[in-house]
Amino acid sequence: MEEPRNYGHQHHLLLLNEDQLIVADCSMCGVKVSTPCFSCAQDCGFYLHKVCAEPPLELNHPFHPHHPLLLMQNAPYSSGLYICNLCHLKGNKFVYHCSCDLDFHIKCALFTFNISENHLKELEHVALQHLLICPKSGDRELEDGAKCFLCCEPLANYTYFSLDCGFNLHKKCAKLSFKLNHVCHRKHPLVLQFNSEQFSCKICGETSGKGLGFIYGCSPCKFAAHLKCVSAALDLVIGDKRHEHPFSLFPRGSSFICDACGIEGSYASYICCTCNIMVHKKCTSLPRIIKSKWHDHHLFHKYFLRIEDFRVLDCIMCNYEVSTDYGSYYCSECDVILHVKCAMKDKDSYEIVENEDEVPNESSIIVIERNNAGEATKVTHFMHMHNLMLGPFVGGYENSCEGCMLPITDPFYYCTECVFFLHKACAELPKMKNVWRHRCREPLALISYKGIRCEQCRQISNTFAYECSECEGQICLRCVIALTPGARTCLKHEHPLFFYRDYKGQCNACGFTTRWAGGAFCCKDCNFVLHLQCFSLPITVRHKCDEHLLSLTNHDDNSYSENYYCDICEKSRHPNRWFYHCAKCDTSAHVDCVLEKYPFLKLGSIYEETGHPHPLTIVKKKYNYPDCDECSKPCEDVALECSESECKYIVHWNCVAPYPLKWPSRWYM
Repeated sequence: MEEPRNYGHQHHLLLLNEDQLIVADCSMCGVKVSTPCFSCAQDCGFYLHKVCAEPPLELNHPFHPHHPLLLMQNAPYSSGLYICNLCHLKGNKFVYHCSCDLDFHIKCALFTFNISENHLKELEHVALQHLLICPKSGDRELEDGAKCFLCCEPLANYTYFSLDCGFNLHKKCAKLSFKLNHVCHRKHPLVLQFNSEQFSCKICGETSGKGLGFIYGCSPCKFAAHLKCVSAALDLVIGDKRHEHPFSLFPRGSSFICDACGIEGSYASYICCTCNIMVHKKCTSLPRIIKSKWHDHHLFHKYFLRIEDFRVLDCIMCNYEVSTDYGSYYCSECDVILHVKCAMKDKDSYEIVENEDEVPNESSIIVIERNNAGEATKVTHFMHMHNLMLGPFVGGYENSCEGCMLPITDPFYYCTECVFFLHKACAELPKMKNVWRHRCREPLALISYKGIRCEQCRQISNTFAYECSECEGQICLRCVIALTPGARTCLKHEHPLFFYRDYKGQCNACGFTTRWAGGAFCCKDCNFVLHLQCFSLPITVRHKCDEHLLSLTNHDDNSYSENYYCDICEKSRHPNRWFYHCAKCDTSAHVDCVLEKYPFLKLGSIYEETGHPHPLTIVKKKYNYPDCDECSKPCEDVALECSESECKYIVHWNCVAPYPLKWPSRWYM
C-alpha cells in the first residue's frame, strides 16, 4: 500500500498488521486507534486510522450540496475547539468545515459520505469491528438515551452500527433512500440532507432537536420534512380511542388551521369526515381529558366552544386570547380555558385522565346550608371544630383571616363559638392542590399552624399553607391565591393584572427590577408592574405609631412638602414608592417599618417546636420588655413566652426558631 500523506509529520509511516495491540489515539481525529492502522516508523507516537490516512482535502458531500467541506488542521475559531454537528462531541484536531458553520469529525464526515454514496461495504467493515447489538441485550448505555444520528430514535429500538467515535446509526437507516418522491411535495423529489438552515418540518411544524438533524428537503422550494414524518404521513388511516371516528390522510399543498389546536399546518393533514374537522398528525391523539397543575378540576378537550355572550376568553397560562373556533382545553365549572399548545407544552405539568368519573381534589369544606341564591351560608371546615357562618362585613378590620393573616374583608366565614375568621376564598381552597410554580409534580397538602418559610415570597408565617410531601417545600395561602392563574385585582390599580413568568421590568411599588424574581404581575393596558411580594402586601395594618389603621398608599401627593420622611425610623423615603399612611393624623411610614420582621406570625398562637417542656405562646410585648432567657437582651420584637403562668420563660423568636425560620425577608420600600 502506498504511504499516505503525513500532514507535516517528519517521519515515514508504516501500516501495522491486525495482530498487533495498540493503545494510542489517532493524531488526526483524536479517537483511539486499532489495527490495521498507520504508525510512525521512528515510533514517536504518531498514529493514523486507515480511514483518516487519505481523507480528501475537499469533500463534495451529497448531504450538503451547496458548498464543499474543507479539511482543516484546526477549526477556524479562536479556541481551536469545535463540536461535531453529527455526533455532538468536542474536537480540537482536524475538521471538515463549511462556511455554513458546519463542523464534522473526519470519521463522521466520511462515514455519512459512504452512506450517501451507498458504499455499504464500509458499513460492513464497521460492523465487523463493532458487533451488531440486539435491542434485547439490556445495554445500560442504550437505556440512557443514545440515539441514531439519522432518525434520532433510541438506538435500542433497532439493530445498529456503532463507530468508535460515538457515532451511531440504525442498520435500517443506512438503507434510507437518498432521493424519493412524496405525496406532500409532488413538484420535485426530496433529497436526504443536513438541516443546515434549521428549517422546520412542513408536516409536523416543529424544528429538529439537538444539533442540526437530517431532513428530506427540496432546496428550491425550501420544503423540509423530518424522516419520521415522511414515513408517518403515509399512514392513510389513523384510528385512536381518544376520538370516536378514524382520521384519513388528506395530502395538500397549501396551509390549513388545525381544528384541534388552532395552529397552522401545511402539506399533510388528517380529516374526520363525520365531524368535518381537519387536524395535524400529532393532534389525532390529543388526550380528551387531562389533569393540569394549572387548575384544580379536570380539563376537557373541546373542538369548538359556543360562547353565547360573546366574551373573550384568555388562556390562564399565557394570558392571551383563545379562539373558540378551534380546539382548546376547558373547564365548564370555572369557565377556565387553555390553548392546546400551552396545556401540552410541559409533559410534567399534566396527566392524562382515562377515567372520566375520577374525583378531583377534595374540598376543605362541607356545606350544611345554602341560601336562595345557592351560596353556602353554613359550612364545616376540616381545620376547625365548629360550624362556620357566612357573614356580612362586621367588626371593622379588628380581626385577621386565620388562613392568610390578612385583614378580614367581605365575603368571609366566622365562627359563632370562638374567634375564628376565614376569607371565603381561603375556606374554599381544596385539601390537596396543584401549584404550577412548585417544581414537584404531585399536589400539595393543606396544613395549618406550623411555622414555615414560604418558598415564593420568603416570608415566615404560622397560618395555613400548602406543603409538598416530596420535597417538604411550603407555600403560604397569600401566594397560592395570588398565583392562581387568571386575572387578579389590585386595589391600587384600575385594570386587572396577569402573572407573566418571564417578565423583566421595574416594580411600581418598590422600584426594584423583576429580572431575578421569576416573573411579575403586569397590566395589559398600561405599564403597571408588581413583584409577587408587593402584590401580596396588606392593604391596611395596625401599628403602635398611630391609633388608626394605616392604609397602603401608592403615591405621596403632598405638593407642599419638599422632604418626605418615615414617622417611625425618621429617615427619608421616596415619594413614588408605596408606603403606609393615616390620612387623619398625616402619619407616613416605610412598608418595612410598619410590617417589621414577622407580620404573618399569629400572635397568641401556640408554638411547640422548641426544646422547652411547656407549650410556648407567640407574643409581642408593647411595654415592659423582659429579658430573653437565651441572649439576655430585652424582648422588644416577636418572642415566645411559656403558657404556664408559674414558668417565666421567654425568648426571642430568633433565638430558638429553627434555622430556616430565622432572618426574615425584608420589604425594601
